[in-house]
Amino acid sequence: MHAIHTTDLCKQFNQTRAVNHLSFSVEEGEVFGFLGHNGAGKTTTIRLLNGVLEPTSGRAVVLGLSPYSQGEELRQQTGVLTESPALDERLTAVQNLSIFADLYGVPRQEVKKRVDDMLGQFDLADRADEKVGGYSKGMKQRLAIARAFLHRPRLIFLDEPTSSLDPISSRGVHDMIRHISQEEGATVFLCTHNLTEAQRLCKRVAVLEKGQLVAIGTPHELGAQVGMALRYQLEVSESTIQTAQSVLSTVAGVSEMTVDNQHITFSITHRETVADMMTMLINHGVRVYSLVAQEATLEDIYFALHDEGNAS
Repeated sequence: MHAIHTTDLCKQFNQTRAVNHLSFSVEEGEVFGFLGHNGAGKTTTIRLLNGVLEPTSGRAVVLGLSPYSQGEELRQQTGVLTESPALDERLTAVQNLSIFADLYGVPRQEVKKRVDDMLGQFDLADRADEKVGGYSKGMKQRLAIARAFLHRPRLIFLDEPTSSLDPISSRGVHDMIRHISQEEGATVFLCTHNLTEAQRLCKRVAVLEKGQLVAIGTPHELGAQVGMALRYQLEVSESTIQTAQSVLSTVAGVSEMTVDNQHITFSITHRETVADMMTMLINHGVRVYSLVAQEATLEDIYFALHDEGNAS
């Protein structure tokens, strides 16, 4: 079932089309990456999907509801981390989370335990009763993330969740994202500039350019879309390296072969060729020690798509 489904979604501000005929789906329980530079339309899309903005045209269905006519009901089931934490700095962390829990209908008998659990999980328990105005930027970010997770939403929108966080805190957020997706079945819509983070967490990603969707799929699918061949490193015995080179030279789609001691690095057009290639090597007596995939990173793919968009 789709957690999110949009069809030709558009949003116009005066002469600027911030979101331009956006059509895509996100499956329930998926961690979905939404990538694009500043001004690409990511934040506007989140506001449309939460019913904060009304579209100029097009349609969206989120958790089976219309964000525009059923926005209040929808927002009871979603959590949102915006670019800025938007906390009440006059209040303590406990007070901030307790008020939010009340607004989102967390049963009163569960509020204290949930607030304590969230503060402990995000390493804020020892500062729980201090006013948030005295927190560092990273502490405010952790509290805002705790607030987004507090009412156990079915769908969470995270806008740059690990900005301002140190590596240990970032890893904690990553673990939380995996947990709510894999163990609780929640859907995560992740907007990020951190492409390593997206590659580590997301099953699929979408790339937005000037309000338009330019690509969507797994990193492997997107690499194929922009014509990036798969890279592999093959380790063989020294005595069979020449035989391995000869065999590889006959395999369709193999190119850019280089040799370094017992390692042969090469590109191959289709992943499906690899199994047949390995069979051929073994049948020719090549002693294979390892084969390591070196697929294009999401960063490589993103910039290739960005360059394509600028060229067109």
